[in-house]
This record gives sequence, C-alpha cells and structure tokens, in this order.
Amino acid sequence: MSEIHIVRDYPHSPAKVWRAMTDPELIPYWTSTGKGARAEGFAPVAGTRFRFVAKPMPGWRGIVDCEVLEVRERELLHYTWVGAEGETPSHVRYRLEPTAGGTRFAYHHTGFTGIGGFAMAKLLGAVRTKMLTAGVPALLAELDDTGALLPDAPLRLTRPR
Repeated sequence: MSEIHIVRDYPHSPAKVWRAMTDPELIPYWTSTGKGARAEGFAPVAGTRFRFVAKPMPGWRGIVDCEVLEVRERELLHYTWVGAEGETPSHVRYRLEPTAGGTRFAYHHTGFTGIGGFAMAKLLGAVRTKMLTAGVPALLAELDDTGALLPDAPLRLTRPR
C-alpha cells in the first residue's frame, strides 16, 4: 500500500494554520497551486459529508467525495477521500503541533492500493507538496493573527474560479 506523508513547519500559530486549512472560504487560495479545488459543504465537524470540486480533466470528473470522521480543533482533521465513483475510500489526516517557532503541520494520506493506487499516490503527492510548500505559505502571509484575510489580500492572492 502506498501513502503520502508531508511535514511542513510554518512560522504561524496553530490557530492561524488551522483556519487556513479548514475555512471553506480560504481553502481555494492554497489549493490553487494544485488544481484549485473548493470545498463544497465542508465544516470541520465529524459526520459532515462534503466535496472538493475542481476543473474536470481527462480521466477525472473533478470531484472528490469526502466525509469528516474525526476533529480535534487546532490538532487533527481526519476525513475520507473518494476520487472516483465506486472507489474504496482512502484517508486523509491533518495534524497540527505547536512548536517554538509556530506550527508543525503533517499531511498523511493513506489507503492507496494496487498499481493504480501507487500511481495516484505519486501524482497526488507531488500536487500536495506544491500546495503545502507554495500555496499555504502564500496564504498564511496574507492572514492576520486571527486567520482573517488582510483587507487588501484578495488583490494579491489567486483564487480559482
């Protein structure tokens, strides 16, 4: 079984990083460095079913169906991920840990099986790395200490349609 595990340290508080990663209005800003998904119906509440919706591509309908399984605010978000109809769900976990310099963020996506799963993990891993290395830091720089967008930030950030 293949998996994706990415760890990044951000010089921002766990509250600010949590908001960037879980506020449906902010998610498209950092995902725009990948395929620009928006989270429809998302709330960081266990039992919430939601969808990531992006531009369809050949071989992909542009929708990922998800369900929030576990939430510990500012610490853990765990949800399922189904990228194709009939696919066995894989699992995504965001873990946040306070550090002396800010927040350690760990992204862990497990449950990829077979040769197709291996290929998908490689593809998604590259996209997630770009999002967490370029997209998230750019967004965090445009948020105040509470995680709200700075007044002129929308002019500087690219948000997908």
